[in-house]
Amino acid sequence: MTTIQINGNNLTLEEIAMVARQGYKVELTMEAEQRVIKSRSIVDEIVGNNRVIYGITTGFGKFSDVTISGDDCKKLQRNLIISHACGTGKSFSREIVKTIMLLRANALSKGYSGIRLSTLKTLIEMINKGVNPIVPEKGSLGASGDLAPLSHMVLVMIGEGEAEYNGEVLKGSEAMKKAGINIVELIAKEGLALINGTQVMTAVGVLAVYDSINLLKISDIAAALSLEALRGVKDAFDPRTHSIRPHKGQIDTAKNILNLTKGSTFITNQGEIRVQDAYSLRCIPQVHGASKDAVEYVKNKVEIEINSVTDNPIVTEEGDVISGGNFHGQPMALSFDFLGIAMAEIASISERRLERLINYQLNDLPAFLVKEGGLNSGFMITQYAAAALVSENKILAHPASVDSIPSSANQEDHVSMGTIAARKGRDIIENVQRVLATEIMAACQAIDFRVGYTLGLGTKAAYEVVRRYVEFIERDKIMYIELDKVTNLIKDGSILESVEQKVKVLV
Repeated sequence: MTTIQINGNNLTLEEIAMVARQGYKVELTMEAEQRVIKSRSIVDEIVGNNRVIYGITTGFGKFSDVTISGDDCKKLQRNLIISHACGTGKSFSREIVKTIMLLRANALSKGYSGIRLSTLKTLIEMINKGVNPIVPEKGSLGASGDLAPLSHMVLVMIGEGEAEYNGEVLKGSEAMKKAGINIVELIAKEGLALINGTQVMTAVGVLAVYDSINLLKISDIAAALSLEALRGVKDAFDPRTHSIRPHKGQIDTAKNILNLTKGSTFITNQGEIRVQDAYSLRCIPQVHGASKDAVEYVKNKVEIEINSVTDNPIVTEEGDVISGGNFHGQPMALSFDFLGIAMAEIASISERRLERLINYQLNDLPAFLVKEGGLNSGFMITQYAAAALVSENKILAHPASVDSIPSSANQEDHVSMGTIAARKGRDIIENVQRVLATEIMAACQAIDFRVGYTLGLGTKAAYEVVRRYVEFIERDKIMYIELDKVTNLIKDGSILESVEQKVKVLV
């Protein structure tokens, strides 16, 4: 099966990744279709009876006190989209745009938004046929939903804007024509239903959360490799220590390290070489575990959001139309700030382990992990680059959600900045991938300097994957090429998949 059915209630992170990254198709369930049809009939009744309802027969924001005639409802919806498409900056990636469309379609399928079934199916058809609107990253306050970026998505639906189709950027109307999709003439409530929601921040954040979960597993693998390369002390991972401070992430991390290094002769006992290790080794469970617990919190919040109604006004099953504030992004803003902080710490402690691997003053290995030091710089500058990413993360981890600025003539006087929080979290995670790749590559290099030892069950699997693509560095070579290889092994799941064939990694 390569089709995901959506009904607004049980979309998962894994299904989102399947659509965004593996090209799975999307279809509505029959029950969802019936809910959408019923919701639309209520809106049609409102327009037919000239009832004054926000967003249907009134203007928007501060113009909510301006009544719009039934004859002008179509013009109102079109004007809403073209006037709100004010985004700027580089465009979101294809996978994020597909996720934006999927999340918006899923929210609309709950049947509280008053959109026509045909309009919703147009959005789904764009996902399935690969019409990806060009959506600028910047321009959302994350309060009345992601108004600006979602408007760029809808521009293509009405034959405006730009879209990528079959690798080519085209005018919206041309992309839709080539894909065989009819453009839409929006009618009452539809424009607002399409843009009033948190789907942009959530799309960016949900993929970041998905990647974070896998990166947390990789962080334990990287730490276990470094622990062996440095002949670390395993006593710090004794379950008796962690059972008396029973944070789940901490307990799981300690188990992971012991399982990954099972059978290792690199790893040592307390007092065998030293009594205790530095914090970056000894406190792996406490630091990694705290980040795992934080990401689990964010994951729970995201799972609620991706199956929620976040537009305004909502059309209830009883026929009432309620103007509220579900579009406000604060639950996601706080969550994505927390995500960024949690993952920044993973890179921070990883870089400290990297320093212990390459600094001859802190170990018994060759300086900068290279033979003929001086003539060769070895891993010297890999730590520079990792340190730069860690410091950048410290800036990016400053919370966006503590900021607010009024808009729409002070009608919208507190905003979330949730989309900025999500984008920062995504950028932090990209940096974390590179720092962990650097640690893994350095740990494998250090391991090769030690002869006559055996790696653990899980660490051996990781080491062997890396060595299939990256050789021991005998003398200086272009390092970014080698680092790119290890980074790609993290991104494509090769390292994790190989390890988990031997050892289940908890997160």
